[in-house]
Amino acid sequence: MGKIAISILAVLLALAAIVVVRTMMHQPESLADVARVDVVVDEQTVARHLAEAVRFKTVSHQNPADFDSSQFEGFIEWVIDTYPEVNAAMELVRLGDYTLLYRWPGSDDSLQSILLTGHYDVVPVIPGSEELWEQPPYAGVIVDEVIWGRGTLDDKSAVIAQLEAATILLRRGHSPKRTIYFSFGHDEELGGTRGAAEVVRYLGEQGVQLAWSLDEGSFLFDGMLPGVEPLMAAINVAEKGSVTLQIVAKSAGGHSSMPPQQTAVGMLAEAIVKLEAEPVPGGLSGLSEQMFDTASRYMPFSLRMLFANRWLFGGVIEDQLSAVAFSNAMLRTTTAPTMLAGSVKVNVLPIEAVATVNFRVHPRDTPQSVIDHVKTVVAGDNIEVRVPAGSGRAASEVSDWNSIGFETIKRAVREIYGEVVVTPGLMIAGSDSRHYGKVADNAFRFNPMTVSQDDLTGFHGTNEKISVDNLAQGTRTYVQIIALGTGN
Repeated sequence: MGKIAISILAVLLALAAIVVVRTMMHQPESLADVARVDVVVDEQTVARHLAEAVRFKTVSHQNPADFDSSQFEGFIEWVIDTYPEVNAAMELVRLGDYTLLYRWPGSDDSLQSILLTGHYDVVPVIPGSEELWEQPPYAGVIVDEVIWGRGTLDDKSAVIAQLEAATILLRRGHSPKRTIYFSFGHDEELGGTRGAAEVVRYLGEQGVQLAWSLDEGSFLFDGMLPGVEPLMAAINVAEKGSVTLQIVAKSAGGHSSMPPQQTAVGMLAEAIVKLEAEPVPGGLSGLSEQMFDTASRYMPFSLRMLFANRWLFGGVIEDQLSAVAFSNAMLRTTTAPTMLAGSVKVNVLPIEAVATVNFRVHPRDTPQSVIDHVKTVVAGDNIEVRVPAGSGRAASEVSDWNSIGFETIKRAVREIYGEVVVTPGLMIAGSDSRHYGKVADNAFRFNPMTVSQDDLTGFHGTNEKISVDNLAQGTRTYVQIIALGTGN
């Protein structure tokens, strides 16, 4: 064997050794200091209470004229009647008419307050889809240890679990050192402008700056990330922004019997294809890097090898993650054409063909940088990029995943669920934390219940449901979050 061949072999062996050693070192963190905690929960009572809550049709309609105040008032009266200990021990303020803000005073005023929150309004059931539900969406029935109905996942389950958790602690005689607020919004599905925004205004007037807040967001994912076998609790530390643009193709128009070589519709189609082929640049960095670095430690050896050696396999990893919708959304600002408009008649060539495209803005980008990217990719003599007024919202600030608040939630999850992959995550939709984050040093977004791929169609879709055991586990976790967060 020649000297060159020997040298190449030596380099390859050294490279292989480095790869293997780095992979062996890429291990989960030790859980030795986290002991399981047994929290006694009356599962059937909690389930019954959620079922009762579902029966109030607290629907946020796009048309304000469809708002049914009696359902919201009925829900509020039910909360007051059902949770007497909470209403006796805590101060209640109603804001924006229907949002409830509870304050459980702590004994140490020198400690910053914290906030737990959820929303009890729900989206409408899609007209005509009622027969697709296995159980009526507002009947609030429990069948085979499963609670059915609109709001069981988004987000009455969190509201009820928090009220149940607070009741459990009150009955234990828990006396918080740190003041804790509970905010239950009534218009999150419409942007929270009358609910959460009013809570933020009120807290600001009271001079309250929260240490941290916990809102809805991610869940404990079961089998959602390929290769990760344990449950993965992605505690979202940021949420994406949004910008909606119109891509407009222009032509002379005319009669469909004499079309030009390229119509406005054809030009628009080309522009949309080009836009999808050239997405906003992304990558595995910052928050996304931290999330996958943590999760990959629980993957099989072959996958761990890739993530442990990103210096060598980085391109392969990003290509693979970009090919999956869930992980691609973690890496970049996403591009989603959602609406198309053209001619007013079948035999008329449109003067303008318009595509509406929604972009969910990653924290590394801004609405303006997205607009600039789109113009660079598609704008030209016959293609215009229009920016509708008020269409842009920046991504949130990224909260500190090394903070006490994050560690409190993380510890509570592991005390209830055991060995769980806990990682910072990015919320790809929106939440009321866009408001709450204005008065919180750190804003987290996480529901301590489990969801699988099969559950996803229930969010804003059909057959929304949650098991009794799942709801009980969420309640137990909230007990620990409150207890650890306010001082045992």
